Amino acid sequence: MTAQTPIRVMIVDDHPLLREGLLAMLDKVPDIALVAEANSGEEAVARYNEVRPDVTLMDLRMPGLGGLNAIAAIRRARPNARLIALSTYAGGSLVNAVHKAGASGYLLKSMLAENVLDSIRAVHRGRGVWPSELLGGQMFFNKDNLSFRELDVVRHAAGGLSNREIGEALGISEETVKSYMRTILTKLNANDRTHAVTICLQRGLLDTWEL
Repeated sequence: MTAQTPIRVMIVDDHPLLREGLLAMLDKVPDIALVAEANSGEEAVARYNEVRPDVTLMDLRMPGLGGLNAIAAIRRARPNARLIALSTYAGGSLVNAVHKAGASGYLLKSMLAENVLDSIRAVHRGRGVWPSELLGGQMFFNKDNLSFRELDVVRHAAGGLSNREIGEALGISEETVKSYMRTILTKLNANDRTHAVTICLQRGLLDTWEL
């Protein structure tokens, strides 16, 4: 009988202890094998292209590129890539953004011990893994969530940039930035750009290091 080829997994997280904990779980089963690790979104994109893992476990909150943008970048280059987002945040808006980025699933870090192995197997078989605990989150899969470009605008606004500076950073006109900002305020029901940034922080769409 031919031995089963293990599912090849890459772990992306900037905390070594979490990577070590996940590796310990993977080492207990014969059908899943770690083939790569990364500690940033930028490294994840590079390592993915090198090793082409079957399934990638991607932490969302990392300095730099961040897990959400790394997922989107990998999926743009490799539409068949299978990625599971890992987070401590259960908000529906973030789950929705992860889904839009192209991830195959979303796991809370508090659920990893119970669910990570079965989730890897399920995603490898082509199934989505979206735990029921997260489905009731605010705005989940709602068409009124922010697009990636709108999130980029908010992210730059959070850094204190003016509309003109945001336009220069993103390669768009100041008027286009203003148009995006009006749409953002409407979608979030925000009073002004500061309020919009606050809402995005509360929903886990921005991190404090982006301020």
